[in-house]
Amino acid sequence: MAFTLYSLLQAALLFVNAIAVLHEERFLRHVGWGSDQGIGGFGEEPGIKAQLMNLIRSVRTVMRVPLIAVNSVTIVLLLLFG
Repeated sequence: MAFTLYSLLQAALLFVNAIAVLHEERFLRHVGWGSDQGIGGFGEEPGIKAQLMNLIRSVRTVMRVPLIAVNSVTIVLLLLFG
């Protein structure tokens, strides 16, 4: 497999899909990454764990509808052009 722009975009799409399917109660809470963990005090800078949880929550919220469209286009392209 050659390293092309299409394969790079496909890898990014797979990564965003992997983030989008992480379920908070089923998976993330069991590994200690639930929504109740990582809450800092007032005036404290959030740690890396809290920032990653915010990123995961944001990707799941914002990218839900665009991921459906991008996945559909990718499937059609793979069916047409192999």
